[in-house]
Amino acid sequence: MAKYLQGKTKTHRNMKIKILLILCIATLGLASCKKETIVDSGLPNQTIETVIKPAQWSSTDNGTRLTTTISFPEIDAATFKNDGVLVYIYPDNSVGEYVQVPFVYNSQSYTATVRQGSITVNIQTADSSNNFIPTKPTTTLGLRVVLVTSSLN
Repeated sequence: MAKYLQGKTKTHRNMKIKILLILCIATLGLASCKKETIVDSGLPNQTIETVIKPAQWSSTDNGTRLTTTISFPEIDAATFKNDGVLVYIYPDNSVGEYVQVPFVYNSQSYTATVRQGSITVNIQTADSSNNFIPTKPTTTLGLRVVLVTSSLN
């Protein structure tokens, strides 16, 4: 019986050593993984402001959507492929704030589609009391576009 216990103790000792080695290797492996954030001040962001006048809106989809497309030559092929494009609208001239698209304002949803060379802004409503026809803006809306420079890896 003493030989049996002696063999069992050796087996336990070998298992403990193996587990300790595995833990050491795993700790070294995980400690060497590190996320690096590189901030390059040579990649400037660009902010462009323009306006959408009431006459620029056109009705589509049987009147259930108002749409306008604004030319943005700044969104060239490289910008479209690599960079981030943030779109903001100034929905109420009496309140000094831009709201990031998409958003809902006065029961109307504002969305934007970014394409190379242009941005299309749409207004739709879920208000069935007006047959789902959105109300055309009667004042000029501010539009702010921020091009966030990046590189696609």
